[in-house]
Amino acid sequence: MEQKQAIVAVREGIDRIDDQIVSMLKERIGFAKEIGKLKDEGKRAKWDPLRERQIYERLFKLNGGVFPEKALHSIFHEIITSCRLSQKKAEVAYLGPEATFSHLAGVKYFGHSADYKPMESIDDIFSDVEKGRVTYGIVPVENSIEGSVSFTLDSFMKYKVQICGEVRLEISHNLVCRSGNIEDIQTVASHPQPLAQCREWLRKHLPTLPTLPVFSTSAAAQMAANNPNIGAIASSLAIKTYELQVVVKGIEDYRGNTTRFLVIGKKSPSASGSDRTSLLLGLMDRPGALNEALTILSEEKINLAKIESRPIKGKQWKYLFFIDMMGHIENEKISRGCERLRGLCSYYEWLGSYPSSDDSPSDS
Repeated sequence: MEQKQAIVAVREGIDRIDDQIVSMLKERIGFAKEIGKLKDEGKRAKWDPLRERQIYERLFKLNGGVFPEKALHSIFHEIITSCRLSQKKAEVAYLGPEATFSHLAGVKYFGHSADYKPMESIDDIFSDVEKGRVTYGIVPVENSIEGSVSFTLDSFMKYKVQICGEVRLEISHNLVCRSGNIEDIQTVASHPQPLAQCREWLRKHLPTLPTLPVFSTSAAAQMAANNPNIGAIASSLAIKTYELQVVVKGIEDYRGNTTRFLVIGKKSPSASGSDRTSLLLGLMDRPGALNEALTILSEEKINLAKIESRPIKGKQWKYLFFIDMMGHIENEKISRGCERLRGLCSYYEWLGSYPSSDDSPSDS
């Protein structure tokens, strides 16, 4: 009897805390709306990455490691995102249908409060962002196993958008079906890439079953939801969306499979203190031009994170270079280095400066 009363008393204490949390969340969203109005009057950007970074640093210090830090970040990510989006709802285009890894990356970056719009192609995402039909787009740019996504790089050559952020998503593949029983599966469906990334597991554990390549992991999940004899390789979000059961978790052949996504919009944010700058360059047609560009970065002590060439459509043997460097365009040495590159190049475009996903920003 005493134990039961003690449990009731503790639960009442939890209920009081929950009531206080809800009350404070209502107060917080009120302050967020007020800030939004003040920023509108001053025509200031609603997103301040440096302010967000400081919020997380303060919260982690206050927490002192008592509450799990990853969970704390996730909770405040949703709170901060919901508060900022209360100022103005963000429409986010992603490569659909619903519950793809692109959708999952969008939710990781923007939280659940954004208005998500599935698109049929990466080209459609860029087009809708450029024309202002959506606020942001989220597009895959490279995978740690498969390499760069050429459709995304080529779209930067066609459309005038800016990079506003990045997010890295660890890709874990799950075998799912309606019943959760592996014996019910007669065919395994998924996008060609997950099928390839799980080839050895499938060969070892389901050697006699045929595989069915489809348009996306979500399409495979939809098929599995409608047919008890189809298994799908799908994302965790697809499992919830289509009410499927997990047969086996993590069937990918290589651990550490990560995809980097870029958030594109109309205007890059201000500096956060941990940023990346991306450029699109066309070099002069002369010997040593690339070496001259790299020498500028070296002289300015700029950390080059990535360089990749892409052929210019319709111009044989002509290339543009995508460059990622660590730092923000507002930083003196990055600004100076970019100006020197501009003078060297036949084509120069600043694609944006944005918070690095090493300190993955939320959208508050």
